[in-house]
Amino acid sequence: MAETLRVASVNVNGIRAAFRKGMGEWLDARGVDVLALQEVRADDAHLTELLGDDWHFIHDPCQIKGRAGVAIASRVPATGHRVGLGALDAQERIQSSGRWLEADFDLGGTPLTVVSNYTHSGEVETPRQEAKWAFLDAMGQRMRELAEERELVAIVGDFNVGHRELDIKNWKGNVKRAGFLPRERAYFDRFFGPAGETVVGVDGTEGPGYGWVDVGRRFHGEVEGPYTWWSNRGQAFDNDTGWRIDYQVVTPALAERVASYTVDRAASYDA
Repeated sequence: MAETLRVASVNVNGIRAAFRKGMGEWLDARGVDVLALQEVRADDAHLTELLGDDWHFIHDPCQIKGRAGVAIASRVPATGHRVGLGALDAQERIQSSGRWLEADFDLGGTPLTVVSNYTHSGEVETPRQEAKWAFLDAMGQRMRELAEERELVAIVGDFNVGHRELDIKNWKGNVKRAGFLPRERAYFDRFFGPAGETVVGVDGTEGPGYGWVDVGRRFHGEVEGPYTWWSNRGQAFDNDTGWRIDYQVVTPALAERVASYTVDRAASYDA
């Protein structure tokens, strides 16, 4: 693989529906080298048909039919890959299937790992939220392992948590909802906190910082958004009343190499 590459992450909300709505044209125009997909909700045969012969792909479908599913497509084959989070128990693995996929590539002679992540959306005081807590715990453990094992890692995808008030337009009305719970946000305080230093989370808990970098926040600074998800209700998209829940989370060494970052957003909802 070349010394530079473009990594894109898309929650497709069903890849067959996404291609019907013009994803193929977008992909053809964007010069993407590695494409991380979430909520694929399809079979390998569908990916082969839709992506075509120019792409190699690795796919982890959800064991629960019609849900989740993550994939990584690339212009050159991956040199290795791993599926799932090892810290989960057997039942949690079934609930979290189709949500974590790692692929290794060669970046100008240096190993690069790209992870397609689809964190549970959760729902307060239900088993869905318990699954999310287990997933976030296991993700944190894997992040520590990855940081120790390799220098260049990018975890991209739908994390289903707005980390800060800047990440949700109407944050005040969502502090008790899954996706903006203080306990959820505290994980991200630690993920992005200084490595090894004690970090006090927004929920008051303490823990060591992991030292990973939120590429979107680094590039855009202290501004609202840029948002990556909008409700179908009202005119949320056209008014840009959104949530930033999709991230590119990278190791410090990879952060130093990032040349640009952007959120692709259609001009209007009907597009």
